[in-house]
Amino acid sequence: MVFTVMAALTQMELEIKRERVNDSNTKPRDADMDLGGRRPISAESQIANARRLIEQGQPASHVARNLVMSRATLYRRIANLDAKQWITAHPGSIPN
Repeated sequence: MVFTVMAALTQMELEIKRERVNDSNTKPRDADMDLGGRRPISAESQIANARRLIEQGQPASHVARNLVMSRATLYRRIANLDAKQWITAHPGSIPN
């Protein structure tokens, strides 16, 4: 009988926790507030502008900081943009 009462209390506690978590997520969502999660991906135009700034002599770390990303991520995004532009310029040269 003691274990049954303990199990019932545990179940009640879990339901209360679920309600709290659900409330903590629905209130900001209803108010159109940020819930966290992944950061939005920078647009290709932002990466192209960042590359131009770096080519003009701006330090890459400053440009990356302005885009709220690390320097390594900025270099990776520039490389991906270059590859994407090369593929669109040379559509027939990609092996199958």
